[in-house]
Order: sequence, then C-alpha cells, then structure tokens
Amino acid sequence: MKTIAYLTNLYARASDSFIRAEVLQLRDFGHTVHTFSVREPDPSELVSREVRDEHGRTDYILRHGFLHLLLCALAELLRAPASTISALTLATRCGWPGIKGRLWPYTYFLEACYVSRQLRDKRVDHLHDHIGEGCATVAMLASSMSGVPFSLTVHGPGEFDRPEILSLDEKVRRCRFAVAVSDYGRSQLCRWSGAKDWPKIHVVRCGVLPAKAKNAPMAGNRRLVCVGRLSAEKGHLVLVEAIARLKAEPAFEVVIVGDGPLRGEIERTSAILGVRDRITLTGWMPAEAVHDTISGSCAMVLPSFAEGLPVVLMEAFMQGRPVIASAIAGIPELVEHGISGWLVPAGSVDALAAAMRELLATAPEQLERMGRAGSVRVRERHDQYKEARKLEALLIGGSTR
Repeated sequence: MKTIAYLTNLYARASDSFIRAEVLQLRDFGHTVHTFSVREPDPSELVSREVRDEHGRTDYILRHGFLHLLLCALAELLRAPASTISALTLATRCGWPGIKGRLWPYTYFLEACYVSRQLRDKRVDHLHDHIGEGCATVAMLASSMSGVPFSLTVHGPGEFDRPEILSLDEKVRRCRFAVAVSDYGRSQLCRWSGAKDWPKIHVVRCGVLPAKAKNAPMAGNRRLVCVGRLSAEKGHLVLVEAIARLKAEPAFEVVIVGDGPLRGEIERTSAILGVRDRITLTGWMPAEAVHDTISGSCAMVLPSFAEGLPVVLMEAFMQGRPVIASAIAGIPELVEHGISGWLVPAGSVDALAAAMRELLATAPEQLERMGRAGSVRVRERHDQYKEARKLEALLIGGSTR
C-alpha cells in the first residue's frame, strides 16, 4: 500500500465531491491519503458530516501564515541548497508578464517549501495534484525539492483557457503521469504539450457509485433542477432568459442548487424579467439533499459556457432523469442527444428555451426511458470504483491500458 498526498487549491467543500470521492475510494483500497489545500473553503460550504470530516483532516497551507512558510523555505535551503535553488529557478520560469505575474510564482515556491517538508515528514510515496492550475505549480515545485514524484488531474476549462500562463506544458513534461477526465480533455492536454509526453496522458473519468433511483413519480412533474456554483461560466443568466421565453407555458419551476458571486445578479434579472416566482434558489446543500432534489425533478438543465465533464449530469442520470446540457467539452461523451437528453449550443437562449419547451411537452414515459438510457451510460463509463482502480494503477506505477 502507498502513502499518497493529495493537493488542490480549495478542498473539503460542497462543490468538490469528485475529488472527495476519489480520496475516499483510495483510502478504501487501503492506501494512506493525506490531503493538502492551499486555501480554506468558506464555512457555508461545510454542508455535511462527510465534508466536515474531510475539512478536519486537511492541512490548509495558507493557514500557517507567511512567516512560517518563509522559515520552511530557509530550512529547505539549508537542507538541500541545490534542489531548493533549482526549484526557485523553475518558479521564476513559471512567471508571466506583468508585476503580479513575475512575483506570484514565488508565493507558489514558499507554499511548495512547506509541502516538500510535509512530504518527507509523512514519508509520502507520491504527490497527486487535482486541478492543474496554481496548486499544480506548487506540486511541481514541491516534487522538485523533495524528490517525491508527482502527477496531476486536469478537468478544464480553466487550464485550457490560459495554458501558457499556467506553464501547462512544463507540468506535463515533469509529471510522472497526467490525467484528463474526458477524451476531449486529453486532446487539449496533447494540444498544449509536446508529442513525446502524450503517452503519459491518460483518461480517468470522474465516477459515481451505482445508485438506486428513488423512483419519484414523473407524471405531472414540471420541476427542473440546475446544480452548480453560481458563477458566470455556468450560464445561469441564459437560463433565466430562457425561463422568461416560456412564460406562456403551463406552470413549471426551476430549482437552482448552489451559491456564488452571481446570486444577486440572478435574483435581479429574474425579477426584471418577471420570472422570480418560477425560480427557487436553495444555496449549497448536502449531497443527499441534492440527490433528493434531483429525484424530485423531471430533468436536469445545465446551460454552461465552459465545463470539463460535470459530475452532476452523472448524478441526474443515476436518478433516472434526462438532462439538457451545453454541447461543449466532454459533455457530448456522456449525453446522447435525443437518447438521454438534449444538447444545445452554449449561450443560445433560443435553443435552450426550445429544448426546455420540448422537454416539458414530452410524455413522462419517454422522459423515464431517456433517464434510464443515461443511467446505463454512466454505469458503463463512470463507475467510481473502476475509475479509481485505474488511477490507483497509475499511482503504483502501472497503466490503465
């Protein structure tokens, strides 16, 4: 069994269930998994005992303060001056234009010095970073100083929006292996890395545990649900406009689960468009409550502008609900248009409204068939146990192939 360290930018919160599930599954396999997070989540996201337990087990790097991180850097320099200076040089190369871009990598360096020390103290065999942004730079630098090999999982879309600023090619070149959560994601990692590194890029899909649908009645159900952080890339304002286009439709409701910086704008826009009574904003909810909300709907709607491959779509299918989703990134690998749901162009109010109108006019029996088709696809391609075994094989030096 291996001792593994997991690092990400923001961990143990309601919205990172995909990381938490992976960590718990690896522990179930018998591995020791230590979790590190650069920042600490807002208390409002500690929505369940499972999340709070992970929060309590996680080492939050910035919680230790600047002085402690600086002392760790001095200790690393005294312990291994050559590798520490090499890591500092690497951090300098990871800078980008502008004052902030030139200075920010040194923050990553200080954080990496702390992580490097922890990797040695905890006798970690492998460091895995989840989300290939700034925290992946920390992982790369910590690996360089400690000698502990590292790997990374990349979801997108953030990493693919600014690959050069994030030094994505350097991370792929230096890691032992890289993971994408979809074939689309792997194509983008190949796009932004050297061809000689492509063999080390693998697809390990996000998974969910097989779940029994709660079999809530579909007949007469005119409630749709949207789950996700309330931020611009999730397309909630397009959803509000689409709802306004359907004012003439018989009564229906859209439940929006999640919270974030766009909440006030969603509330204002829905009031201006006269559809505030059609929308319920719940805030963050525990996982079981989210599942209940999904099973109490007739469908999931996810009008995102940018995604990787959302786990909430898998959860909707496992509850036997069809979905409406944007035809972007890895989503078409999961959602089959006309079979398990509707795929619409991202940002198109007309297309989204048309799909919602068609869904609301579809017979319950057909919606149930579509939900079952989605469930079959999830069980075939997104079994959490099987996908975690693929990752485990990579972590212990094997292959998914």
